[in-house]
Amino acid sequence: MAEKTRRNVLRGGLAVTAASLAVPVVGANPASAAPGGAGSRPSGWPPPPGPAKVGRDDPRYPSLAYRGYNRRFVGTPEHVWVAGTTEHVVRAVQEAVDTGRRVTVRSGAHGFEDFVGDPAVQVVVDMSAMTAVYHDPSRRAFAVEAGSSLGEAYRRLYLGWGVTVPAGWCPDVGAGGHVPGGGFGPLSRMMGLAVDHLYAVEAVVVDHRGRARSVIATREQSDPNRDLWWAHTGGGSGTFGIVTRYWFRTPGARGDDPSRLLPAPPPTVLSFTITWDWRDFPTQDAFARLVRNHGAWVERNSSPGSPSTKLYSELQLNRRPLGQLGMIGQVAAASGDAERLLDEHLAAINEGVPATPSRQVRNRPWLAAALEGSPGDPGPLYRLKVKSGYLRRRLTDRQIDVLHHQLTRSDYDHPGGSLSLYTFGGQVNTVAADATAAPHRDTIMKLFFVNGWEDPKDDAKHITWMRELYRDLFADTGGVPAPGDGAFINYPDTDLADPAWNRGAPWHALYFRDNYPRLQQIKAKYDPRNVFHHALSVRAEG
Repeated sequence: MAEKTRRNVLRGGLAVTAASLAVPVVGANPASAAPGGAGSRPSGWPPPPGPAKVGRDDPRYPSLAYRGYNRRFVGTPEHVWVAGTTEHVVRAVQEAVDTGRRVTVRSGAHGFEDFVGDPAVQVVVDMSAMTAVYHDPSRRAFAVEAGSSLGEAYRRLYLGWGVTVPAGWCPDVGAGGHVPGGGFGPLSRMMGLAVDHLYAVEAVVVDHRGRARSVIATREQSDPNRDLWWAHTGGGSGTFGIVTRYWFRTPGARGDDPSRLLPAPPPTVLSFTITWDWRDFPTQDAFARLVRNHGAWVERNSSPGSPSTKLYSELQLNRRPLGQLGMIGQVAAASGDAERLLDEHLAAINEGVPATPSRQVRNRPWLAAALEGSPGDPGPLYRLKVKSGYLRRRLTDRQIDVLHHQLTRSDYDHPGGSLSLYTFGGQVNTVAADATAAPHRDTIMKLFFVNGWEDPKDDAKHITWMRELYRDLFADTGGVPAPGDGAFINYPDTDLADPAWNRGAPWHALYFRDNYPRLQQIKAKYDPRNVFHHALSVRAEG
């Protein structure tokens, strides 16, 4: 069979995560990168752009207002503020509050729901000009502004100091929205979530009098604003305020040497793409064997400290009209060990399966792999619907039967819909469920459901297929994941807040488990006027 790339997948639908390439320059000399006060960049840097208030008649407006990833949601705000500093953000938010306009924020523009593209949003604060990444010696931490892409952060941290943050695989995603959801990527099974290394956050909040101000909150127990830091370790974005900067330092890091404040990535990684021809799965039993084998491997190989946590994979279960099933991933180990781990992974998954997969592997420097991201992503071209879930055990046989039916049913011929099974666990599960706001610390798999198409008139058909797959897969727990498993707030799904599609656990229990009441208290303290809200934002108590 002719090889199909993920880009070709998207021409027929979508089975992908968002990725692109950002190539920044390395920042200032770390020895001279003193931070200054809240909202200011290191001394000696050129002045940042902005503030610019871009209205609908400005030629820059389409480039700012229409840059969202999901083409289902294209907002038309009255204006977009381009902010270059924290002070610019304070000014923009204050004006919105004073004039009674609904305001929200955009960083990398990879949101899957209408949180920014909502027609009710009148003002968007665009963070894409705030991209500084530097060592802050006063906090013994690395500052990453909210407009920085993950790729920018990876490149500057690694070339400047040989360190990284274990965040997402998609280098074009913005740090601003990625981090508050937890931050997960190929190195997380070895190093934990990005928020496990988060030391501090700077956010613009609005008090009960309607006064906008910036607050820096750290994880120090003595910090009176520590709760605001905690809320940004998994409580999701767009709820408590507008983040302008993060600081990262691994807990327990000692001394002033910047190269010891965060983990070092492996010098090289093995990237792989595996494909199976759907025609080699003539029976449901063959498909079920593949999925069961994968689940059994993940159950055996997700303990903290396991050598297999060096391997990260995404098993892509695509619809039969696409022609193939796939698996992509990365092994963070030296060449010989990496190939052995991949061989063992693939042999376990393929045991007893009547199909011989094709295999492409590539050893290369870690930074090159990090900047390239996950294979074949084409950019913001499609109308999307996504859903998510976590699993503490593999899919059941009943769930595998449902999945096979939905991927092969003949009354729906679209090739695009898929379910990807991501390996999870490892070091992520060494952190207590309430130590951060990201509570899913006992799970071994993350599920990413996605469908993509181009024509607006097909919205109902393709969204319905996705909803039916999800409902039927979780039929035993009310059409949504079990509350002990849950869902991922960075793959938001407003259906979880809709009783027509959720007869099980409340949406906030799926995303935040028992951490939700504390998040509600923090919301009431830092955003008592509910200035920052969307369909899945935290609701204050009462």
